[in-house]
Amino acid sequence: MADTEKITINLSVVDLGQVDLLVEQGLYSSRSDLIRTAIRNQLSTHSDVVQQTVVRKSLGLGVLIYNHKDLEAALAKGEMLDIRLVGMVVLSNSITPELARQAIRSLHVYGVLRASPAVKDALADRMG
Repeated sequence: MADTEKITINLSVVDLGQVDLLVEQGLYSSRSDLIRTAIRNQLSTHSDVVQQTVVRKSLGLGVLIYNHKDLEAALAKGEMLDIRLVGMVVLSNSITPELARQAIRSLHVYGVLRASPAVKDALADRMG
């Protein structure tokens, strides 16, 4: 199964009761199954908006993984990274806060950023 993230949502007691009823009737295997299905349906309905926004904002789509060698290579070329992604960005534990600040000019992730707390703190002013 693909990487997943746990989220918390608030529902009214009536909505939750209806969800439980549909699960009990066998239409969904669990509350999570119904919620995932509903979200996927909405994402499918609005996929054209997502795609247009990705193009308009010059966003990548998927998973990007950076380690210290990647950032050092950018610096060696005299470049700073502008990371803009819909999905997940992983900044490996081999990246120090100092290296992250030297190599990453801006970071905007619609989704999940996985990095050490120290690296996230070092980049806090560069996250949009």
